[in-house]
Amino acid sequence: MSTRDFIEKDYYAALGVPQDADAAAVKKAYRQLARDLHPDKNPGNAQAEARFKEVSEAYDVLSDPKRRAEYDEARRLFGAGGAGARAGFPGGFPGGAGGQAFDLGDLFGATGGGARAGGAGGLGDLFGGLFGGGAGAGSARARSQAASGPARGQDVETEATLSFEESVLGVTVPLRMQSPGTCPTCAGSGARPGTSPHTCPVCQGVGVTSRSQGAFAFSEPCRNCRGTGQVVEDPCPTCAGNGVTNQTRTITVRIPAGVKDGQRIRLAGKGAPGRRGGPAGDLFVVVHVSEHELLGRKGNDLTLTVPITFAEAALGATLTVPTLDGDVTLKVPPGTASGQTLRVRGRGVPGKGRAGDLLVTVEVAVPKRLTPAAEEAVKVLEAELGDPRPRITAAVQQQGGTR
Repeated sequence: MSTRDFIEKDYYAALGVPQDADAAAVKKAYRQLARDLHPDKNPGNAQAEARFKEVSEAYDVLSDPKRRAEYDEARRLFGAGGAGARAGFPGGFPGGAGGQAFDLGDLFGATGGGARAGGAGGLGDLFGGLFGGGAGAGSARARSQAASGPARGQDVETEATLSFEESVLGVTVPLRMQSPGTCPTCAGSGARPGTSPHTCPVCQGVGVTSRSQGAFAFSEPCRNCRGTGQVVEDPCPTCAGNGVTNQTRTITVRIPAGVKDGQRIRLAGKGAPGRRGGPAGDLFVVVHVSEHELLGRKGNDLTLTVPITFAEAALGATLTVPTLDGDVTLKVPPGTASGQTLRVRGRGVPGKGRAGDLLVTVEVAVPKRLTPAAEEAVKVLEAELGDPRPRITAAVQQQGGTR
């Protein structure tokens, strides 16, 4: 990402967040936009695809604290967008012919990306290229050579919806996605099959040219080869000379056991292929987990609510309850209260260390209707058990006697 991109592109506007938005707000905005604009959801929609790329580029910068700080600093120094960048130096640029003001927009246009605010070289590197083509020219050549050399592929983000069981136990899933990839026709060279790019005759493959304008010397990307150092005379008909096409591919991904709803998994080297022999980018998979009809999750513990009868709560019982890897037997002690939670160790979510537990909460089931015989039996039991709240009853009676 060049400094010119930092100055001319408003990544905050692209995501629709204010400049002081925190990381959580940036992530939330990106996830919503990426879901709405994803190519799989908008097949054949070039406008949505371009917007998806813009949103992804903005998130790549704003989600990285270091790159976001550089971006904010560049925009603070040179203005937010082209208008601010072309403000010029008040009172004229020192040493300029006739004391004329110097235009920062011309400066960045001449250097093809300029200096990185706060980075190595900085403004000294930028202005060094204006006088005699010294250190600044060397830096411009270095940047151009880097641009024409191997380039890392873009990071790609996609989504996967898993069942509750799959999220806990892990699963291998096929993911179908659309992303930039090496052109299959020209193998990434950009030239029609049977031909090949040749060294640019203007810059001799350096990618940078120098020119003088009055008292100033400028180094800029070669316009003939666009700074790549190579010229494609007969472009590939498939990719129009870019060496990259949008491709639909299916890859098999192993989702580890224990992933949570909304978790973002990074798969190194599974993103878009690199250019000119560069490494591939990374693939980020955002996981969505469906609810289970019986089980819930609390951290690495599984939760389950089980109804029991009054007799089972009072006398104790042995229950058989389900887990995700088979049934388990659970003993309910005599005198168990409704709402009490019993723990079965090691039958929860697998972890790097000890697995989580199964937490079983028992609730005494109260029948809504009783037969005459059952109602009579309950009354006999009530008389036999007596008052379950003697202290409250005594307090009520005492207050009634003092009135």
